[in-house]
Amino acid sequence: MPLSLSAALGATAISALIIFATRLFPFVLFSRREPPALLRFIEKYIPPMIMAILLVYCFNGVDFTVRPFALPHITALVVTVLTYLWKHNPLISIFGGTILFMLLQNL
Repeated sequence: MPLSLSAALGATAISALIIFATRLFPFVLFSRREPPALLRFIEKYIPPMIMAILLVYCFNGVDFTVRPFALPHITALVVTVLTYLWKHNPLISIFGGTILFMLLQNL
């Protein structure tokens, strides 16, 4: 049974309010006091850990013994890192590395 337009809009509005509330909650909770040490630890160390996991995941199925010897993967990784070190902008480095990888993969 398909949803009516009003039901779809209502569900979208409720979802938007829930997402907004969950995003606002930490700012309201810690606006007048310092966050606990555990949250400061998570804030500092989780992003590099996630990046390491993504790196391992991206190179998981790559065969380094068959031509082109993962050259597109390694080149895109190096360009992504160098672009980030140069511009300090994650979006530019991620998009640049992805575009380069797609070009090298299809050539």
